[in-house]
Amino acid sequence: MSDPADPDSHHYALELLDITCTFRAQDDAAQRYTAVSNTTLRIHAGEFVSVVGPTGCGKSTLLNIGAGLLEPSSGQVRVCGQPLSGINTRAGYMFQSEALMPWRSALDNVMMGLQYRGVSDADARAQAQAWLERVGLAEFGDRYPHQLSGGMRKRAALAQVLVLDPDIILMDEPFSALDIQTRQLMENEVLDLWAAKKKAVLFITHDLDEAIAMSDRVVVLSAGPGTHPIGEFAIDLPRPRDVAEVRHLPRFVELHSQIWNVLRDEVLKGYAQQLKKAA
Repeated sequence: MSDPADPDSHHYALELLDITCTFRAQDDAAQRYTAVSNTTLRIHAGEFVSVVGPTGCGKSTLLNIGAGLLEPSSGQVRVCGQPLSGINTRAGYMFQSEALMPWRSALDNVMMGLQYRGVSDADARAQAQAWLERVGLAEFGDRYPHQLSGGMRKRAALAQVLVLDPDIILMDEPFSALDIQTRQLMENEVLDLWAAKKKAVLFITHDLDEAIAMSDRVVVLSAGPGTHPIGEFAIDLPRPRDVAEVRHLPRFVELHSQIWNVLRDEVLKGYAQQLKKAA
């Protein structure tokens, strides 16, 4: 276990230090469920880190703790070297389902966060339009979410996060509902935008190929309850990357095999637990 009192803490954008998160059962307050146990995860400024693990193991719990949406039962969260108290205002959160308000146009959705921060309407509109252009939606600012395709809504959601210029980007399986072609386009767009700004990214995914193709580092979590890191892999594939082409590199295949050898048994454990719950 890494020492939470790390003298190099100021080099990290986000630190989850010795985190444990225990919930009470809804039907029996005396019962406890430990989703995450004694987990330490650090992300350098500018680093793209993916977390993979079995379904229901607690990946999203860690993301919510990093966002300040959930307080851990024990442990500490540090943001850019400082203890986190309350919502992580230096992070942008891209959810699995887009957080677009259906009664607002794409442009109004993207500028909303800036307005909440007190930016004037004119400046917020100009910045939002600039980001719509960057994600390929320059001509669609007046469209409402129901008038956009799934990929276009994801682009709008991405602009909604990035317009706030966060130091940390938290992404919870943001492309899982997309078809494979749209998904790969979005993955490449995210990598291009990340390369331009080099923000710290914590990316949650079930897709091991996606994790390897996009990341600097992949962290493997155990099956729950009490999930914790059981493997960490540096992804030494050259950048820039095309997520479709990089999958054919011998080194990609080698990394996939190494990580899957660690992940496979945990996936089987997680699957068995899901079957047991359903029985």
